[in-house]
Amino acid sequence: QVQVVESGGGLVQTGGSLRLSCAASGPTGSYGMGWFRQASGKEREIVAAINWSGGSSYYADSVKGRFTISRDLAKNTVFLQMNSLKPEDTAVYYCAATRISGFAVRTTPGAYTYWGQGTQVTVSS
Repeated sequence: QVQVVESGGGLVQTGGSLRLSCAASGPTGSYGMGWFRQASGKEREIVAAINWSGGSSYYADSVKGRFTISRDLAKNTVFLQMNSLKPEDTAVYYCAATRISGFAVRTTPGAYTYWGQGTQVTVSS
């Protein structure tokens, strides 16, 4: 069983930055990772995703140029650097993992097997 734990959320003003971390532990293997978010009253949506090696990634249009996803294979950790934050970025952010190899990146919630508990990000105007 893979365990996924997020950290790094908090309250920030518009234009500020936050860095989310996601630590994965459990059976070894090739895992693609994704960051999703869910705002109050809305469906969960993809923010960014990265393949098992870090060689390919995906960003939602709403965060392109502002957010960066990266991973540290040695530490089994994925990061989401969020810059130029806007009030509409306010949501609970979830990290998820799925066993997949190659350069494939999964972008839908249903494609992910393991989920963290979520971390709140609030951007004040």
